[in-house]
Amino acid sequence: MLSLINWRLKVTINDGRAMIGQMLAFDRHMNLVLADCEEFRRVRPKKKPGEETAPEQEMKRTLGLVILRGETVVSISVEGPPPVVDEDKKNALPVGPGRGMPAGRGMGMMPPMGPPSLQRPPMPFAPPGMAGPPPGFRPPGFPPGMPFPPPPGFAGPPPG
Repeated sequence: MLSLINWRLKVTINDGRAMIGQMLAFDRHMNLVLADCEEFRRVRPKKKPGEETAPEQEMKRTLGLVILRGETVVSISVEGPPPVVDEDKKNALPVGPGRGMPAGRGMGMMPPMGPPSLQRPPMPFAPPGMAGPPPGFRPPGFPPGMPFPPPPGFAGPPPG
């Protein structure tokens, strides 16, 4: 079975259907993984009055990636060799826009900032009509001595 990896196989299963696809993997239970799989089954059309036995039709449908349970496999036959892959193009990725960089967790590094007087104040956190951040809250990147402007419409803490 190991020598049939990537070969195009025809697998007949116990309900009479035939699956044709490229075998990607198998295990000791004969479970199979088939890529670009197509299903073929024979169907008898409905019998019309006055007509004898109608001829069987073979119906085909494309399934794609399929995992077949080994318990259902009745027979396996080779349909064709593995597809020819050009070795130069096998490892090449298509060129696309953007740049490759690791996807980290949490907050990224802060860009270099000018003096505090040149920085713009942060956008308000809450939509209009809702309470803003609690007193003393500082967003990331604001040093402790820097004033944090209250959101618009915030009158300050209640008197008392």
